[in-house]
Amino acid sequence: MSGLEGVRETTVSGSKVRISAREMAQIAVFAALIAALGLAGAITVGFSGVPITLQTLGVILAGAVLGPRKGVAAVAVFIALTLIGLPLLSGGRTGLTALAGPSAGYLVGWIPAVFVIGLLTARILPKYPLVLGLLINALGGIVVVYIFGTIGLLLRTDLGVWAAISTNFAFLPGDLVKVVIATVVAKSVHRAYPGIIATR
Repeated sequence: MSGLEGVRETTVSGSKVRISAREMAQIAVFAALIAALGLAGAITVGFSGVPITLQTLGVILAGAVLGPRKGVAAVAVFIALTLIGLPLLSGGRTGLTALAGPSAGYLVGWIPAVFVIGLLTARILPKYPLVLGLLINALGGIVVVYIFGTIGLLLRTDLGVWAAISTNFAFLPGDLVKVVIATVVAKSVHRAYPGIIATR
């Protein structure tokens, strides 16, 4: 550890990644936020057995507030904790339980979703226009997650292609509300704390 802020160097695939104590704290806070949003439980809709949860709100926020690198790290930490057996997913499920069920694709989709949101958000800063923020968060938090979720349904259930796609329609109203909330929060954060996401 070196420097006044305490920068830790971690070797990933032969290259060094510098993570400051502040960045580690941000990653930990958002991983905890995603876990906390699971305490509200889940509502199962349709015949697919896939639950509606608030945790995707945390995933969207991680990308929109932290950017691609720290956002992916926060979601990855959360998923890793569930895979080692902690019941942090809504309904007290573990990652292994979720991956064995019809919702596996949705959980897997969180990683590419937060990456897409974070990457595109970095490109619209420092202004963070609301309309662009809404579109980016909807692209990652809805479109990307639904694509992976639908693939998971096709692999884990007997649903046909259209039936698997239409299962997502029940989630859409709630997910649109999450996108709006995440966008408003992200804009407020970036206005109050400019530079939280590194921009070119």
